[in-house]
Amino acid sequence: MSKLKIGIIGVGHMGQYHVNVAVSIPQIQVSGIYDKDQQRVKEISNKFLVPSYEDMDQLIYDSDALVIAVPTKYHYEVAKKCLEAGKHILVEKPMTQTVDQAKELVELAEKKGLILQVGHVERFNGAILEVKKIIEKPFFIETKRLAPFNPRITDVGVVLDLMIHDLDIILNLIPSEIKSIHARGLKVYSEHEDIANTLIQFESGTIANLIASRVTQNKIRLLTITQEKSYVVLDFATQDIDIYRMASSAYLMTKEEIKYKQESFVEKIFVHKDNPLKLEHLHFINCILGNEEPLVPNSKDILTLTYAYQILEDIKKNIN
Repeated sequence: MSKLKIGIIGVGHMGQYHVNVAVSIPQIQVSGIYDKDQQRVKEISNKFLVPSYEDMDQLIYDSDALVIAVPTKYHYEVAKKCLEAGKHILVEKPMTQTVDQAKELVELAEKKGLILQVGHVERFNGAILEVKKIIEKPFFIETKRLAPFNPRITDVGVVLDLMIHDLDIILNLIPSEIKSIHARGLKVYSEHEDIANTLIQFESGTIANLIASRVTQNKIRLLTITQEKSYVVLDFATQDIDIYRMASSAYLMTKEEIKYKQESFVEKIFVHKDNPLKLEHLHFINCILGNEEPLVPNSKDILTLTYAYQILEDIKKNIN
């Protein structure tokens, strides 16, 4: 079977990871790479032994599908150009700068029968796939996505950079409409919010607390779920899942004091660990070939983006 020719537009920080993964997949032939920074193109081309292009339109023409990893402000322009040329696309998150732009791209992809996949890489984290089997009727979900400051990202704040991952995960875990959203944020080093906290209440009663920071001197990626008979802790970095269950509890009374004793046990869940970005690419090409259905419909991509911008609007009203 002939290989799918995949071109990669944008080879900055995230783009280079896409190149690294693409060259390792036997079903893919990297047709070439393009970036406005031609010095960067030559560097990545030499490193991964892939063709370099000076003309983006020519790369689009020579490819079956494109991975778009340019800055967010160019997503709509580049994605539309690719779709109009009849090419499948995998576009990094956030899909576009506005919800209307996202809707237009989705409608265009549907009209032309093309795959439009958004790069929510955490969807392919093995631990998330396992958590979907464990979750029942959660009372409370909390996410923490914290990282040190990185000056490479200047066009979006922490909501569209980091929090959108957890927002997408929660929206796909909880089969309920959102009742209310309250968000607060803080600027520290950039013109956008660098710290954000969002409280979401669902019609089902579930409360979700999302915490994101890109000014924290430690990298933390955690999801915790409180439900009736268990407390689930997922570490995205290690792809480990621990389930805490209470075994017994009692008060111990002595002459000196009263002590509360609680015994619990921890269940370790086996997670098949693989590179989520590689799995994202494999899903993309399998959807193109008709071997798989999209993991998440584009309507959910639009919903995630809609709520992300709603969070930003609430932050802008109160940001310091």
